[in-house]
Amino acid sequence: MPSAAMQRLLSDLAERQRASVNAPAETITEQRAAFAPAGPIHPIPSDVTVTDTDAGGVPAHWLDAPGVDPHRCLLFLHGGGFQFGSLHSDGELAARLGRAAGMRVVFLDYRLAPEHPYPAALDDVRAAWRWLHTVGGFDTRALGVAGDSAGGGLAVSLLVASRDEGEPHPAAAALMSPTVDLTSSGASMTDRVADDPISTPELLRQLASDYLHGADPMSPLASPLFASLVGLPPLLILVGTSDLLLSDSERLAQAARKAGVEVELHVGEGLPHVYPLMLGTPEAEIATERIGEFLRARVG
Repeated sequence: MPSAAMQRLLSDLAERQRASVNAPAETITEQRAAFAPAGPIHPIPSDVTVTDTDAGGVPAHWLDAPGVDPHRCLLFLHGGGFQFGSLHSDGELAARLGRAAGMRVVFLDYRLAPEHPYPAALDDVRAAWRWLHTVGGFDTRALGVAGDSAGGGLAVSLLVASRDEGEPHPAAAALMSPTVDLTSSGASMTDRVADDPISTPELLRQLASDYLHGADPMSPLASPLFASLVGLPPLLILVGTSDLLLSDSERLAQAARKAGVEVELHVGEGLPHVYPLMLGTPEAEIATERIGEFLRARVG
């Protein structure tokens, strides 16, 4: 059962979801400014140094917590359905994971749909990845990738694309409720509708359609669940049972294991989409420790 702190957040999120049904329509600029996927927005801690950078032509930010190893780096890819998300919404989570893993973080501002549909976001991710291990000078064995929701899907697409092109790939990937199936074919898209306090099937299908802009939703780089996963590095996947994308994580773990990939899948009973974002809950604290341990053991 979720903790008391988590239950309070779930109640607030469910109420917000109900209120949104009759709310006036907002422009995409207004939606992006108000984007708060896990309820309260938490600022990046004051002891974390934030430095703007250019990651292979893509705007990005270095996040450096005190004492992190400057030779190890985590590429962080934010969520938001390929349309939303920024340092404002996800920066605290990224900095927290970097601190837990003892790594620098580069937080990527990849291009967003619908202005920049598929494959623009993935192109940006791949450009930043090449920049890290060439211009940035990092040994690829000391580089990891983490992403939540759409960012988790982009992380898996990066691994697949790097392998297919014969390029080095990150040493490990930490995925939080990754979006890996843009066909919306998972059983949880139906079975978990009453449980998910954040998303609706209609919203997820619209976000996928806006991102794809006519591209095939079964393309292995758009929906990496349908790609060959042979040769991918170790994966850590965290998801909750109150998440419409639960099936994405379960099927990804199953397919990766079948392909011989090392996989850790952790399913939190009663927990929502990207619950590690929910600072101040025991569940987020445990997830942070788990991700930190995983990355410390496998990166660098």
